Amino acid sequence: QGQLVESGGGLVQAGGSLRLSCAASGLTFSRYAMGWFRQAPGKEREFVAAIDRSTGITYYADSVKGRFTISRDNAKTTVDLQMNSLKPEDTAVYYCAARLGPLYSTPGPGNFNSWGQGTQVTVSS
Repeated sequence: QGQLVESGGGLVQAGGSLRLSCAASGLTFSRYAMGWFRQAPGKEREFVAAIDRSTGITYYADSVKGRFTISRDNAKTTVDLQMNSLKPEDTAVYYCAARLGPLYSTPGPGNFNSWGQGTQVTVSS
Protein backbone atom coordinates (compact mmCIF):
# COMPACT_ATOMS: atom_id res chain seq x y z
CA GLN A 1 0.00 0.00 0.00
CA GLY A 2 2.88 2.35 0.67
CA GLN A 3 2.98 5.55 2.64
CA LEU A 4 1.89 9.03 1.58
CA VAL A 5 2.89 12.13 3.54
CA GLU A 6 1.46 15.54 2.74
CA SER A 7 3.07 18.87 3.53
CA GLY A 8 2.64 22.53 2.67
CA GLY A 9 -0.70 23.34 4.23
CA GLY A 10 -1.29 26.45 6.28
CA LEU A 11 -3.18 29.70 6.65
CA VAL A 12 -3.40 32.10 3.72
CA GLN A 13 -5.50 35.11 2.81
CA ALA A 14 -8.02 34.95 0.02
CA GLY A 15 -6.31 35.49 -3.32
CA GLY A 16 -3.08 33.96 -2.08
CA SER A 17 -1.27 30.79 -3.07
CA LEU A 18 -0.08 27.59 -1.46
CA ARG A 19 1.80 24.60 -2.78
CA LEU A 20 1.03 21.20 -1.32
CA SER A 21 3.43 18.32 -1.72
CA CYS A 22 2.95 14.60 -1.20
CA ALA A 23 5.92 12.28 -0.74
CA ALA A 24 5.29 8.62 -1.54
CA SER A 25 7.33 5.70 -0.26
CA GLY A 26 7.04 1.94 -0.18
CA LEU A 27 5.35 1.67 -3.56
CA THR A 28 6.39 1.65 -7.20
CA PHE A 29 5.37 5.23 -7.80
CA SER A 30 5.31 5.07 -11.59
CA ARG A 31 2.60 2.39 -11.44
CA TYR A 32 0.23 4.66 -9.54
CA ALA A 33 -2.08 7.41 -10.63
CA MET A 34 -2.11 10.16 -8.00
CA GLY A 35 -4.82 12.43 -6.77
CA TRP A 36 -5.76 15.14 -4.32
CA PHE A 37 -9.02 15.25 -2.43
CA ARG A 38 -10.33 17.56 0.26
CA GLN A 39 -12.81 17.43 3.08
CA ALA A 40 -14.36 20.41 4.81
CA PRO A 41 -16.05 20.12 8.22
CA GLY A 42 -19.44 18.48 7.93
CA LYS A 43 -18.96 17.65 4.26
CA GLU A 44 -18.02 14.56 2.32
CA ARG A 45 -14.57 14.07 0.89
CA GLU A 46 -14.47 15.51 -2.62
CA PHE A 47 -12.24 15.18 -5.63
CA VAL A 48 -9.86 18.06 -6.39
CA ALA A 49 -7.33 16.91 -9.00
CA ALA A 50 -5.64 13.80 -10.36
CA ILE A 51 -2.84 12.87 -12.70
CA ASP A 52 -2.40 9.64 -14.63
CA ARG A 53 0.60 7.44 -13.95
CA SER A 54 2.14 7.47 -17.45
CA THR A 55 0.30 9.75 -19.87
CA GLY A 56 0.40 12.75 -17.55
CA ILE A 57 -3.24 13.44 -18.33
CA THR A 58 -4.78 15.57 -15.60
CA TYR A 59 -8.28 15.89 -14.24
CA TYR A 60 -9.71 18.73 -12.17
CA ALA A 61 -12.88 19.48 -10.29
CA ASP A 62 -14.79 22.31 -11.92
CA SER A 63 -14.42 24.38 -8.76
CA VAL A 64 -10.61 24.49 -9.07
CA LYS A 65 -10.05 24.53 -12.84
CA GLY A 66 -7.80 27.36 -13.88
CA ARG A 67 -6.62 27.95 -10.30
CA PHE A 68 -5.01 24.65 -9.24
CA THR A 69 -2.34 22.64 -11.03
CA ILE A 70 -1.33 19.07 -10.23
CA SER A 71 2.08 17.75 -11.20
CA ARG A 72 4.22 14.72 -10.43
CA ASP A 73 7.89 13.86 -10.37
CA ASN A 74 8.39 10.13 -10.79
CA ALA A 75 12.10 10.39 -10.00
CA LYS A 76 11.41 12.06 -6.65
CA THR A 77 8.17 10.09 -6.09
CA THR A 78 6.26 13.25 -5.29
CA VAL A 79 3.04 14.82 -6.44
CA ASP A 80 2.36 18.52 -5.93
CA LEU A 81 -0.73 20.69 -5.99
CA GLN A 82 -0.14 24.35 -6.78
CA MET A 83 -3.11 26.35 -5.56
CA ASN A 84 -3.54 29.94 -6.74
CA SER A 85 -6.28 32.51 -6.27
CA LEU A 86 -7.43 30.72 -3.15
CA LYS A 87 -10.93 31.31 -1.85
CA PRO A 88 -12.42 30.82 1.63
CA GLU A 89 -14.43 27.90 0.23
CA ASP A 90 -11.15 26.09 -0.49
CA THR A 91 -10.68 25.69 3.26
CA ALA A 92 -10.45 21.98 4.04
CA VAL A 93 -8.15 19.14 4.96
CA TYR A 94 -6.37 18.09 1.77
CA TYR A 95 -5.51 14.45 1.21
CA CYS A 96 -3.09 12.83 -1.18
CA ALA A 97 -4.18 9.51 -2.68
CA ALA A 98 -2.67 6.78 -4.84
CA ARG A 99 -4.36 4.42 -7.27
CA LEU A 100 -2.65 1.33 -8.65
CA GLY A 101 -3.32 1.52 -12.36
CA PRO A 102 -4.30 4.12 -14.93
CA LEU A 103 -7.06 6.71 -14.90
CA TYR A 104 -9.63 6.75 -17.66
CA SER A 105 -11.95 9.43 -16.35
CA THR A 106 -12.47 11.80 -13.45
CA PRO A 107 -12.06 9.61 -10.38
CA GLY A 108 -13.84 9.42 -7.06
CA PRO A 109 -12.50 8.49 -3.62
CA GLY A 110 -13.38 4.83 -4.19
CA ASN A 111 -10.93 4.63 -7.09
CA PHE A 112 -7.89 5.10 -4.82
CA ASN A 113 -6.09 2.49 -2.75
CA SER A 114 -3.86 4.48 -0.42
CA TRP A 115 -4.31 7.74 1.48
CA GLY A 116 -2.19 10.20 3.37
CA GLN A 117 -3.09 11.68 6.75
CA GLY A 118 -4.03 15.04 5.32
CA THR A 119 -2.85 18.63 5.66
CA GLN A 120 -5.01 21.58 6.72
CA VAL A 121 -5.54 24.49 4.36
CA THR A 122 -7.31 27.53 5.75
CA VAL A 123 -8.17 30.52 3.57
CA SER A 124 -9.23 33.66 5.40
CA SER A 125 -11.48 36.27 3.85
